[in-house]
Order: sequence, then structure tokens, then C-alpha cells
Amino acid sequence: MVRKILLWWIWAGFVVYTIRLAPLDQPDTWAIARKLLTLRWADLNTYLVVIFWLMGVWPMIYACLMFADGRRQSIPAWPYFLGSNGTGVLCLLPYLGLRQPNQEFSGPKDAWLRTLDSRSMGIGLTVCAIALIAYALLVGDWGNFVQEWQTRSFVHLIAIDFCLMCLIFPLSTLLNDDMARRGLHSPQLFWLAALVPLFGPLLYLCLRPPLPELDLTSSPLAPPTADVTYDSTHG
Repeated sequence: MVRKILLWWIWAGFVVYTIRLAPLDQPDTWAIARKLLTLRWADLNTYLVVIFWLMGVWPMIYACLMFADGRRQSIPAWPYFLGSNGTGVLCLLPYLGLRQPNQEFSGPKDAWLRTLDSRSMGIGLTVCAIALIAYALLVGDWGNFVQEWQTRSFVHLIAIDFCLMCLIFPLSTLLNDDMARRGLHSPQLFWLAALVPLFGPLLYLCLRPPLPELDLTSSPLAPPTADVTYDSTHG
């Protein structure tokens, strides 16, 4: 309960802070956003470009934990995942605040869940993150980025959004529940994933074993003629 209260306070504080800065009312916000989305990066600070695209990596990290969890939740994970790709923690935090602790998984994995559950997904996200950060370190102008962070609301908020993505990962119970579903009892792995920003969660995705999958069609307890189906609206 304490974690949920803290998550809701963070969400409310960031909403108020965003409204106060009013980035959508400033003329340069949409111009920067269009350049980022259309890959016209020539006159943009490299650190801004990299943080913007890392904000696409973070929702995928959360998705790798949310969708297995969402089968046993009263709320679907899809709307919050899709929204987090455009608004970051503003859409992600409500899911984390509304979900209930869940350390179980049942039923077969569909193609989407199988992709999220694979170690290749974790490896791919890690490679993307390393490449983006290396690009920023090699080409970026940190002094100019700090100046833009101080003067442009869009740059200011996206940087804070990225930091909050790192902060709330250990505050929710997603990691605890995901480890329990996989039979992982490693305090070292938990604290590594919880305390190392970005690369801790990525390393966890690369190391975790796959979820055990229940093959209902070959269950020895099922009668040979039984027509067994999985109702995706439950669990």
C-alpha cells in the first residue's frame, strides 16, 4: 500500500509540474517533436535525440513484465503500454497504481507474450540502449543540452520523464512478482535490476528464464476427447 501511495503521489506531482510548465503552449514544442519523429536531427542536440528514443526502450522494458502480469489483472495492460509510448510515466503510473500484486501465470503464451518473454528481446533492447548512449557520448554536446534543459520545457520534461522511468521501476511490485513467477530467488539479481538505472532492468531481461508454459492440449489430466480452450478474458 505504501508503494501505491508513493506512485500516485509521483504521478500527481508530475501532472501538476507538466501543467505548470505548459509545454504544449510553447511554439518550439511541436517543431522539436516533428523533427524527432521524422528523423530530422541535424539541428537537434544529440542528447535530446537519444533520450527521446530511450523513452521508447523504457515502455518495452515495462511491457516485458506487464503483459504476463495483465492476464490476472482487472485492468488490461494494452492502453497503458500504448499511452506510455507517447506520454511516458503519465500513462504508465496509473497502471502501476491500479494493478494488484500477482505472482502467478497460467495458460499458454501467445505470439506477443512469447516475444516479450524471450531473452532475445532483452538482448535486442540492450543493444539499442548501448548504441544510443554511445552515440550521445561520442557526438553530443552536454553543455548545450544543459542549457536547453534550463530554457525549453519540452526538453526539461522529457529528461525528467526519463529519470522517473528509472525511479519507479523498483517502486512498483512488477519486478518482485515477475521473479516469483519464474521461481527466481536471488536478492543480488533483484537489487541489480532495481538499483542500476536502465541497464539493471535490461540485464534482468537478458538473464531471466522463460515463464513456464502450460500446454493444455497435452495435459495428462484432461480427458482424450475434451475440448479445452483458454479464455483470455479471465486471469
